Amino acid sequence: MSPTRTHARFDDDAALRTHGYQPELARRMGGFGNFAISFGVICILAGGMTMFGFGLTTGGPAVMIWGWVGIGLMTLMLGACLAEVTSAFPTSGGLYYMAHRLGGPRWAWVTGWLNLLGLLGAIAGIDYGAALFVGAFANLQWNLTPTPEKTILIFAGILVLHGTLNAFGIRLVNVLNSISVWWQLGGVLLIVGTLTLAPSKHQSAGFVFGHFNNDTGFSSPVYVAALGCLLAAYTFCGYDASSHLSEETRQAQVAAPRGIVRAIAWSWAAGFVLLVGMLFAVQDYAATQGTSTGVPPAQIFIDVLGAGAAKGLLLVVIVAQLFCGNAETAAASRMVYAFSRDGALPGSSMWRRVSQRTSTPVAAVWLSVGMALVIALPSLYSPTAYAAVTAINVIGITPAYAIPVFLWLFAGRRFEPGPWNLGRWSKPLGVISVAYVAVLTVVFCLPQTSPITTQSFNYAGIALLAVLLLAWITWVTKGKRDYKVPPLGSPAQNAAFAGDVL
Repeated sequence: MSPTRTHARFDDDAALRTHGYQPELARRMGGFGNFAISFGVICILAGGMTMFGFGLTTGGPAVMIWGWVGIGLMTLMLGACLAEVTSAFPTSGGLYYMAHRLGGPRWAWVTGWLNLLGLLGAIAGIDYGAALFVGAFANLQWNLTPTPEKTILIFAGILVLHGTLNAFGIRLVNVLNSISVWWQLGGVLLIVGTLTLAPSKHQSAGFVFGHFNNDTGFSSPVYVAALGCLLAAYTFCGYDASSHLSEETRQAQVAAPRGIVRAIAWSWAAGFVLLVGMLFAVQDYAATQGTSTGVPPAQIFIDVLGAGAAKGLLLVVIVAQLFCGNAETAAASRMVYAFSRDGALPGSSMWRRVSQRTSTPVAAVWLSVGMALVIALPSLYSPTAYAAVTAINVIGITPAYAIPVFLWLFAGRRFEPGPWNLGRWSKPLGVISVAYVAVLTVVFCLPQTSPITTQSFNYAGIALLAVLLLAWITWVTKGKRDYKVPPLGSPAQNAAFAGDVL
């Protein structure tokens, strides 16, 4: 390795130029801020709480706890592999750019559309979940019935809030993400501490770690347990945010991969504590599932603390969810910006614009929240629509994580590791991670309740096919003509680095 290349690894702008891009975004984020955005997007107080009722139905406490442990471990392996590839390719394009350099434009195109739809679905899922919790709070505070129409209005207001905050620039986003870390950790300690000290009775350890509950209509416990892992798998999404914000991170080739791994590890530990604390405090299992608030965690708070204190804990969760949606908006908008920068989206010239005042892709921010609103609008007409939004998120993002890792396994000498890498563990962990995602993708497409009707049908498989069809149509009609990733650096650099990375 030449001295010039070694120096470029730690010169952020020089490293970016070797990938063919001129620096446009402001590098105002340090290592903690990069970790914070992925930790904020994972947000155990969003996914873990929003999907809590689903977990009670599909396997109950035993699957919720041990599914969290197992899925968390597998996610950490996958995240570590993705972190190594991120260290070599620290750009806002993230996954699709990695796929392009390792596998070519068609791989990049499919990865990009999967990732983009997953990120937009994540904004919709997170902010709609926050709207449901706001509705539960309003029900307790003002006896407001959270109808679908009222929920969608709350949801739209949250999207406008997140669009406005992100339009102010990365400095404000960075501050909010940093606060989010301490809010989440403090919120977990407050919730678990309160639920530990307040109840007159607790569930037994046997219940928390061993009780299996099946209200799906299926008879196979193995099948139901596999379905129950969706709670953890849905929560452990979004850690690619560290990669998407790498062009705004200092020392990105080290800080971004560390951000991915640390965000997963801290979320894994804190989420375990949260789930255990919540399950020990369950007072009436059936009543918690069928709560009139529509939010099972809210019923646990009410049963243990009464309506007054329950509203306080709900506010803690709601604020954490708002932090989460704001961080996801930042990540999605950078993906929109990068994809547009390479000519992949209709109207790319507009969505790639960067504000001279804030060095932020403001148009991409508003496109992201606008599309999230469109994705969630069917919730007005169908009670299964929110499950479909969740499916779009998970079924889009999860395969997109695996594609760069899959291509990296076969890249050989074409891939030059960055300063953060797994060494001799790279290949074994990569193989395990790709196999894990393949199995998980199939599980996400399986029916979740029986009998299977139009109301209970799992739309995840249809969502995946729709995204792949959309990717193919847009490739044929636009991608072949307009999509173009720049050559690696200057002509002199291309000659010097020929053969290093495709």
